[in-house]
Amino acid sequence: MHKISDVMSRDVKVIAPDATIGDAAKAMRDGDFGMMPVSENDKMVGAISDRDIAIRAIAEGRGPDTKVRDIMSDGIHWVYDDESVDRASKLMSEHQIRRLPVVDRDKRLVGIVALADLAVKESESRPASQALTEISEPA
Repeated sequence: MHKISDVMSRDVKVIAPDATIGDAAKAMRDGDFGMMPVSENDKMVGAISDRDIAIRAIAEGRGPDTKVRDIMSDGIHWVYDDESVDRASKLMSEHQIRRLPVVDRDKRLVGIVALADLAVKESESRPASQALTEISEPA
């Protein structure tokens, strides 16, 4: 059984709820990722994704100075770092999530796991995972 800590990325960038979506977009571009946990007073209070910026802000005519808190998703889903990859896969599937924050048992953010991370780990046994792995790898 593979644990989340075996496949997660430990390089997680967070953003404050009072930051702007312009700042969030630049951080996502520069870091080449599509989601950031939103953190306030050392607690995750939500998440913002490139999709949130496009659908909840730009499509509604909001500008780059819009605060992250105004468009972020709250009620964030997460997994513990010692849980199984299967648990993360099930949670991602149930909630249609591509990226999932990972916390330790003290509920401190320690990483992030992406659907592509799970596909890479399971690629030998699942043809669909192999296809996703190939699609997800940078050219």
